[in-house]
Amino acid sequence: MSDMKKAGLLLASVALIPALLAMPAHARDPYGYRPSSTILVTPEGDILGYTPEQNEVVISRDRMGRRVLFDHYGNLIATEVPAESYFPRGAQQRDHPETAYDNYPPQPRGWNDDQVVTGTIPDANTIDRQPLDEPAQDMPYGGPDMAPPTEQAAPRTVTPDIPVKSNLSQLEITALQTFLDREGISPGVIDGKMGQNVNKALVAYQQMTGETLDPNNADDILERLRLSGGLAIISYTITPGDAAGPYVASIPEDYSQKAQLPALSFTSTTEMLAEKFHMDEAYLKALNPGVDFTVPGTIIKVVDPGKGKQGQVAKIVADKGLKQVFAYAADGSLIAAYPASIGSADTPSPSGTVTVERVAFDPGYTYNPKVNFQQGANDRVLAIPPGPNGPVGTVWMALSRPTYGIHGTPEPSKIGRTQSHGCIRLTNWDATELAKMTKPGVTVEFID
Repeated sequence: MSDMKKAGLLLASVALIPALLAMPAHARDPYGYRPSSTILVTPEGDILGYTPEQNEVVISRDRMGRRVLFDHYGNLIATEVPAESYFPRGAQQRDHPETAYDNYPPQPRGWNDDQVVTGTIPDANTIDRQPLDEPAQDMPYGGPDMAPPTEQAAPRTVTPDIPVKSNLSQLEITALQTFLDREGISPGVIDGKMGQNVNKALVAYQQMTGETLDPNNADDILERLRLSGGLAIISYTITPGDAAGPYVASIPEDYSQKAQLPALSFTSTTEMLAEKFHMDEAYLKALNPGVDFTVPGTIIKVVDPGKGKQGQVAKIVADKGLKQVFAYAADGSLIAAYPASIGSADTPSPSGTVTVERVAFDPGYTYNPKVNFQQGANDRVLAIPPGPNGPVGTVWMALSRPTYGIHGTPEPSKIGRTQSHGCIRLTNWDATELAKMTKPGVTVEFID
């Protein structure tokens, strides 16, 4: 934002405040927002010139008690501050209006022709909360990933038509994983390691395209990367928002302690960045040895997963034996495929066909031991706040079979390698991508 434009916006915002405060409450606060005596300020110090939708943001508080607004990846969008603290010349304007803004440049013509007014954060009491004693029938049923029981049958394995050689370097495997991820055939977390998630992705890519991809041809993979957006590993500059969070010190195991947190946010900059770039956190650190990720302006190496896959999903197939989810278009073509944790011996997933009832981004979680699994010594209903480290991650897609759904996870590195409490568990970024392509009414078929 130019200095001239910013100055004009500051002037107009101050001028609007007395008028807005003079309005009736219902006129200035139609959506339950705070009065316009507060404003949103971005990490760069600019005024946020729009009102975010409630489902686009997570609301928390910083160490000073101010409400903060961040996206579903934990990136700080803005901090709510009193207008008077942002405009220190306000008092001078009241006492000496003739000299208050002598040092500001004149307003550029047309700077506010669209009549955009700075937005504010919705009040917490405007959130629609369900009674705890009567949990909704589509309440998330999932819980923490579990190690496969010893009596559980081993998952099916697949072998690509062209097996991956054992001598591929970590960077070559990273390039392969990144290309598959960009194509909508997810390998799970990108970690530079071979495994069944990559093998399943190679087979799914052949199903989607009819083409056999040679994972050992480094030159071909690099050329495909170039055509799909560029090199797998790029430079990224840590922003003030990245460093600021908000973050929580740690995520407790006990659900009653989770329920006391304002949000189940990321615990560190590295955790947030790893999820943002679809990476294993340990691999992100290994690519950047000795780097302090908390310092804004630091340049680091990250994977470039490209833009999310787009399309309209008509049918989802959850292969329980293969631990993989397939998303198909109306014409039967494969749009995307994702590694998944699906059910367990103790809490198996449904069989047959169900439908998607609703899609919720950044969902909270209502724990009820009479409906859910038993977690620790918790014998009462608990309302657990949303966040990427919540029990169902950043997405909940409720299915027509009550308490079952497709959702994210706080532990992406375990996807496809562990069991779930009956639901379909994906990485947060895969769950988000799938949810954006899925509408209520889409069929979900469980196969063995």
